[in-house]
Formats: sequence, C-alpha cells, structure tokens
Amino acid sequence: MKRIIVDYNKLNTDILNLLIERFPDGYGDKDIISFRNAHNDLIEAVEVKTDDTIYLVKVGTHLAKAMIEFADDDNEADEGAPVENLDDEDITN
Repeated sequence: MKRIIVDYNKLNTDILNLLIERFPDGYGDKDIISFRNAHNDLIEAVEVKTDDTIYLVKVGTHLAKAMIEFADDDNEADEGAPVENLDDEDITN
C-alpha cells in the first residue's frame, strides 16, 4: 500500500471527501499521527485510506478551514437540489 503525505494546499476534492467522510465532526487530538519525514522534520497528520493508498494529510488551521468550507459548499449544493414528488403511499412515519 502506498503512503502519500499531502499538504492542505494540495488537497483535491477526492481527498477532501475522504476527510469529511472519516471526520464529519472534525478531527481531534487522538486522530493526529506524529512522525518524522526524510528531512527529520516533525509532521502531524490525519490518516485517510483508499483501497490502495494511505493519505497522511498534514494538519493545522488551514486544513480545518478547508474542510469546513468544503463541507459548507457541499451542503449548499444539496440545499438547491430539487425534491422528488412523492405519493402518499411512499411516505412512512
């Protein structure tokens, strides 16, 4: 399995979707992984996985802001979606 370190400014929508799915209420201290990179710099990241890749997304205030903005944009798109017509028999209590 591949491991890729991703900085917040290089996030794509696929990785943002994985982050929102894994951490819908945000991430906490227990979710953060600390490690040293090849330059011996201390890195703090959260982990999200696909079938073949582990993404280690560097954490910080920029990541939290990007996740919030992405989730808000996604919710606004859902709010504008048309509602299907339902018959009375389709509605259950």
